[in-house]
Amino acid sequence: MADVRIAQDSMGEVKVPADAHWGASTQRAVENFALSGQRVDRRLIRALALVKRAAARANRDVGLLDEKHEQAILQACTEVSTGKLDDQFPVEVYQTGSGTSTNVNLNEVIASRANELLGQPRGARAPIHPNDHVNLCQSSNDVIPTAIHVAVGVALQEDLVPALRKLAKGLEDKAHRWDGLVKIGRTHLNDATPIRLGQELAGYAQQVKHAVVRAEMARDGILELPLGGTAVGTGLNAHPEFARKAIQRIAEDTGLAFREAANHFEAQAARDGCVDASGRLNTIAVSLMKIANDLRLLASGPRCGLGEIKLPALQPGSSIMPGKVNPVVPEAVAMACARVMGNHVTITIAGQSGSLELNVMMPVLGQTLLESAGLLAGAAKALREKCIDGLEADEERCAEMLERSLALGTALAPVIGYDAAAALVKTAFEEVRTIREVAEAREIVPRERLATLLDAMRMTEPGIPKR
Repeated sequence: MADVRIAQDSMGEVKVPADAHWGASTQRAVENFALSGQRVDRRLIRALALVKRAAARANRDVGLLDEKHEQAILQACTEVSTGKLDDQFPVEVYQTGSGTSTNVNLNEVIASRANELLGQPRGARAPIHPNDHVNLCQSSNDVIPTAIHVAVGVALQEDLVPALRKLAKGLEDKAHRWDGLVKIGRTHLNDATPIRLGQELAGYAQQVKHAVVRAEMARDGILELPLGGTAVGTGLNAHPEFARKAIQRIAEDTGLAFREAANHFEAQAARDGCVDASGRLNTIAVSLMKIANDLRLLASGPRCGLGEIKLPALQPGSSIMPGKVNPVVPEAVAMACARVMGNHVTITIAGQSGSLELNVMMPVLGQTLLESAGLLAGAAKALREKCIDGLEADEERCAEMLERSLALGTALAPVIGYDAAAALVKTAFEEVRTIREVAEAREIVPRERLATLLDAMRMTEPGIPKR
């Protein structure tokens, strides 16, 4: 058939699409793994190409690869990294637990394209061989976890950390803007003592600042790379200088301080760094969900909810209720966060899956960790651009609800005593009057003194009023 060619590997011949760069081993994986149709994340593919590029340069440095072959491999790796060959990676996430099928896919595609650059037909395995040259000094067992660390490290550094920093800045700006706007605080969803809207938003900003630190710690926790350990961590069939030189190239290419693992046996047998990173992303998801849900609640209404803030109106909210507008971005953010929390369960299970010298859930671990990093980056970006930047305060609503709150009676307790203040609050509730109205009627303190005690701005700062 004209649309296929015959490819060969150690197990024999396989029919492969004629226009495919991949070979027999990749084709076997395509046919064996058809669980979901979900291909390996392209960020992981590109990170793996970056690793292969660094490996080729290191092998050239130590004299294992000649310049002509090195240059062809480098160009092929660059084409993979830039997305030019994205259609050449058909292998599913749910495959062999070491990720060997993906590593082989890269080896075959890079070798085929490099040979094509050297004038050979597509799919050729000479003069550059997938295993002997592209995979030189490597094993799937050290290359795949290395690529996971590189892909996730780059995603955290380039996507998540900047998105969180911008969100924190957006919240800080709004906090400064409304630092003088007093509103009622709430605990247990019931009235509590007053708080400034700026203080409330500053709390969210601080949560996101902590999230930045957590994202940076997640990144720093995966900077050790297992490259050079080959099959089980011993480094068999790898040049003694290979790992150091290759990892130095990876660090230069990414701008991240990647370094060789202190212990290759730990670095290949365990994926604790990835589990730790996921745990920190899980915490960030908790923070963003808290903020998103609070914004929904504060903006609830427009007439029968709290309505203290106004979110940007982005789209119609109902197919049956005319004029209804919903808090769609906070809802989307909350869903993304829920997914990240679920991903952490997957990563926790994957992180401890394997026996002795190798983890055997690396593809799903890497895929899921990358998804979490991407979801949080997107959520932080959307929350800032579509919600915080256009956020407005309803000052009249804040003032109205503040004056009606029975929690203002708290300010009187240090002067008239807890029990007397509680009785006053009960009366105000039963008679549907404000604390100020009841206190004035009973003349519990002089009117000027009462005005000072019930000054809501004063209540937003530390201090005990004098009796």
